Amino acid sequence: MKHNDFAYHFSNFFNKFLPGERGYSTNTINSYEDTFCLLLTFLNSTEHIKAEKLRLDGITRATVENFLKWLESERGCSPQTRNVRLAALHSFVKYLQYEAPRYMDEWHKILAVPFKKTVKTTPCYASTDGIRLILSQTDTNTRNGRRDLAMLSLLYDAGARVQEICDLTAEMVRLSSPATLKIIGKGKKARIVPLMKEMSDILEVYMNENNLIKPEAGRYPLFTNSRGNKLTRSGISYVLNKYVDAARNECPGILPDGFSCHSMRHSKAMHLLQSDVPLIYIRDILGHSSVVSTEVYARVDSRKKREAIELAYQKTTPDVEAVWHSSNSIRDFIADIRRIK
Repeated sequence: MKHNDFAYHFSNFFNKFLPGERGYSTNTINSYEDTFCLLLTFLNSTEHIKAEKLRLDGITRATVENFLKWLESERGCSPQTRNVRLAALHSFVKYLQYEAPRYMDEWHKILAVPFKKTVKTTPCYASTDGIRLILSQTDTNTRNGRRDLAMLSLLYDAGARVQEICDLTAEMVRLSSPATLKIIGKGKKARIVPLMKEMSDILEVYMNENNLIKPEAGRYPLFTNSRGNKLTRSGISYVLNKYVDAARNECPGILPDGFSCHSMRHSKAMHLLQSDVPLIYIRDILGHSSVVSTEVYARVDSRKKREAIELAYQKTTPDVEAVWHSSNSIRDFIADIRRIK
């Protein structure tokens, strides 16, 4: 039987290179895996190449370009998503440059496939009244309602990514004063986020009810579904969307279109900025690697920009006093206005 060189290098790339040599997080590796699942689906459905038959010489620039076109035309992927998939393929090809150099010319051609230009969108966020309305939709008379209140409140209060909420365990919550939350973010980087008293009180009630205060429960997931498994990103999104719809029914127009779990994070960042919290502290709370990523919120907030301009304003223009004359017609009236210097 002929050796399948693609399967060999593919296995090494995911099982050794990404987690071992590059130290990529599980989430990043899962994202790369999704890309190759789509690639294999594309090859099977359009090129009639089954996964077990794919070899390295079947991965060409033409194959990659056709795959990217298929993502946009058949699956409706955005340019941003297309670029994410291309980045995963570039990473694999860079690995192959050293592991399978006999195809070096083709690897260089694939690496030359450009990323598409994308339009930067402004963060989608809600007012404090909007966040308050969402949280008020939870039914705290039920067990699930109390869980949802604790989870969504924490999603906002900690400015966390939805995956970071999924990965929380009971031992990552410190309820004693000062209350804090340990979050493991991108690149497995840990950060400590302070919790307000109202938030820690909500968590204490929830954790006591679910026996998460005990030391032996430290490794248990903080938020679970009805089967006792930790909630997934799609599960948390489902919960939030339910309350977003209820909030919109109660007060149409209070929440922007496309409001999602990440919008809770954007909302927290904007509210911190509007409360004059320095960008460097907002960066630390959100877990950004650079304050440049955090500056997007300052660019969006027109009120803060206007206040900054007004504080720096120095009058340089002369006073102009309008002189009004009685006019017999609209034409004369307009002419008088235009003569004002």
